[in-house]
Amino acid sequence: MSGIPSNLSALLEHQASDLKDKTFLLFEDQDISFDTLNRNTNRAANAFAKLGVQAGRGVSIMMTNAPEWFYAHFGVQKLNAYSIPVNTGLKGEGLKHIINHSDCRVLVIDDTFVDTILAICSDLGGLDTVIVNATQDVDVDIPEGWLYLDRIMAEECDENPGVEIGDGEISMLQYTSGTTGLPKGVVSRYKSQPYGPGFFTSFLQPDDIVYTCLPLFHANALAISAMSALIGGNTLALSKRFSASRMWDEIRRHKATTFNALGAMITILMKQPERDDDVDNPVRIVLSAACPSSEWQAFETRFGLTLFEAYGAVDGGGFRILNADDAPKGSIGKPVDTYRLVDDDDNDVKSGESGELIFEVDDMAIRKVEYYKNEKASSAKIVDGWLRTGDMLHADEAGNLYFDDRKTDSLRRRGENISAWEVEREINKHEAVFESAVIGVKSDLGEDDVMAFVVLQPDTSLTAEELIAHCEPIMASFMIPRFIEFRSEFPKTETHRIQKSILKSESVGPETWDREKQS
Repeated sequence: MSGIPSNLSALLEHQASDLKDKTFLLFEDQDISFDTLNRNTNRAANAFAKLGVQAGRGVSIMMTNAPEWFYAHFGVQKLNAYSIPVNTGLKGEGLKHIINHSDCRVLVIDDTFVDTILAICSDLGGLDTVIVNATQDVDVDIPEGWLYLDRIMAEECDENPGVEIGDGEISMLQYTSGTTGLPKGVVSRYKSQPYGPGFFTSFLQPDDIVYTCLPLFHANALAISAMSALIGGNTLALSKRFSASRMWDEIRRHKATTFNALGAMITILMKQPERDDDVDNPVRIVLSAACPSSEWQAFETRFGLTLFEAYGAVDGGGFRILNADDAPKGSIGKPVDTYRLVDDDDNDVKSGESGELIFEVDDMAIRKVEYYKNEKASSAKIVDGWLRTGDMLHADEAGNLYFDDRKTDSLRRRGENISAWEVEREINKHEAVFESAVIGVKSDLGEDDVMAFVVLQPDTSLTAEELIAHCEPIMASFMIPRFIEFRSEFPKTETHRIQKSILKSESVGPETWDREKQS
């Protein structure tokens, strides 16, 4: 977009001057203009500057969705420093890892996380300052020396701190979800448009209201929803969290016309009881990631909207694929960049066969993926001029791509490669199943056996034998789970991704049903 500044600090000033009292943020009963956003961001920036935040200094933000999240994050960006959005579901060692690994000097938390931080505080050696955002009517006791965000902001002026934003310094660390291993910090640096891609901006009309209920520490909510609204001069309707039973009512109340969704959201929304007013909503388009092909058309019809499917990743080198209604439903579309689908030996796979998606790197300065303090992982991301996505896809005869699974989430049983995602898709078709998670467990015969963890719909029942009977007509025999275990819930990240690393560590237990012991 022409005339848009190339750094976030200048962008906020530009939009505040240009749009003034136009609403940027709707949150609960608050209506915050572009001008108010910028002024409060400046207050936060000036407060942080007095605490020593400057280029090369990190500020971790562990807060739930609220306007103050933006003030803290944007305030750091006005100081040429770097912010670290922190998953609010983390505790203990996982949380300690991110705070210590990121070398942050300042931590901003909601008051609801005070006890969580106190439990690990003695092991946070590099932390200088803790700032608490008050979210409750009752004051929370905090240790001496900790500060309150609203109080230090109130003491500062709302003028731009006047820090020059130069190229090269780290602007943000976004940690991977760690669903399969230790989270890695993806580095963003101050350069041309470092504030996010504004990927969704081209879809937006001037009066569109963008809704998100996903957490702001996640790239979907921050880079696609919030930044697209900020760049496009649109209003953002922000919810505290995803609630399938409340989401459509919130959308109607805010008159939101578009939202972004992760695949799990589509499935969960479709599992809600149908209502007479399902189609009576203001949404015109949805940008989705990993929408099940079996639910795509049904979702569009039930809610009277158009769904686009997109593919991308924080550590994806900026490569993206979009199915803007010009490819079959279920496909992510055709890449505009040069790509290959390859097997483990880097041989191209045939049409219909699953292979790892890799992209040819045309400009290393733009496409390089940098993991903080992890040169080994950074070097392994691009090999011989090709960026490795770690995702398994297949192509149809027309060249449309279809997501199969994460490479680290695939199984091999008795010589056959199995997509955990594909097994989960078929299990989830059973009317009693709410969701499932499939992992590979080491087999006595070598390779893997298939294990399925299953959560049932409320007030339903299902036996392992009945689930196997459901699977047999619709799955290849080698895909049918040997092990089944029913759970009341799954361990999840705040973006509703099942933490399979935890399930894999638990594996087969005393409550696990074993098909081979039933015969």
